[in-house]
Amino acid sequence: MGYKAVKANSHQEGSAVMSKSVAFIGLGVMGYPMAGHLQKAGHRVTVYNRTAPKAGKWVSEYGGAQAATPAGAAKGADFVMACVGNDDDLRSVVLGDEGAFAGMSKGAIFVDHTTASADVARELGAIAKEAGFGFVDAPVSGGQAGAENGVLTVMCGGAQADFDAAAPIIDAYARACKRLGEVGSGQLTKMVNQICIAGLVQGLSEAINFGEKAGLDMAEVISVISKGAAQSWQMENRYRTMIDDEFEHGFAVDWMRKDLGICLEEAKRLGTSLPVTALVDQFYGEVQGLGGNRWDTSSLIRRLRVFNGK
Repeated sequence: MGYKAVKANSHQEGSAVMSKSVAFIGLGVMGYPMAGHLQKAGHRVTVYNRTAPKAGKWVSEYGGAQAATPAGAAKGADFVMACVGNDDDLRSVVLGDEGAFAGMSKGAIFVDHTTASADVARELGAIAKEAGFGFVDAPVSGGQAGAENGVLTVMCGGAQADFDAAAPIIDAYARACKRLGEVGSGQLTKMVNQICIAGLVQGLSEAINFGEKAGLDMAEVISVISKGAAQSWQMENRYRTMIDDEFEHGFAVDWMRKDLGICLEEAKRLGTSLPVTALVDQFYGEVQGLGGNRWDTSSLIRRLRVFNGK
């Protein structure tokens, strides 16, 4: 089902993949470096961003071209990639006379890296199919560092043929890329990912806060328990900044709340419950109340320190 599970070695620019014409829509903290990796890999990249100066800066740094509209960027492209904020942002750059779909040719493939709902993926996938081009929903995990280093995990949904065509292009910025099913499956998999992270970060926050209250040297504690069953990516990559109460980095609380909201809505539709996720979402709301909208998700420990006393 999948193109690959994990890259054998570290990411390498400029593979043997044939150069393609690629449009990239959305140059935020993720999209900017992702589009850069495509250009470095030898593809012919045209970018679009709502704030044109950002696109101009990208062109001055990487080369390629800039378009005034999503349709203009997509015109003549073999692949059109997008990475924007949410469902409404996605519709705004895809639909309408100036949207990407208006510029796409039959046989082209649209790859959406936005973390959005499965519903919007199915909606846009159906429109794309009717228009004669492919659609792959392909949300990513790995954060800004993963995008910059070209080692993202990409979770895909779409027709097998569309995925097989898109996977070598996605490879420019992916460490792992896998098809999980038809359109919408990528977004559902990203929801599973975020549900797992929410519980892990809260558990790690409680553990560090508990250990500090008990008078333990938590750096030493983590050096031991990270070698056992408690080990996780969050522990390995966030324990030090959590201990030091530093959160001006990483995946923002605002975006995590957006993602968890999508998870909770989908759970409601499925008739299942996410009690831990719902509780952690409330905790993130309290972090926002502390002014932590742009703090890293590991700032859940700041909430414990503020409300329980450091």
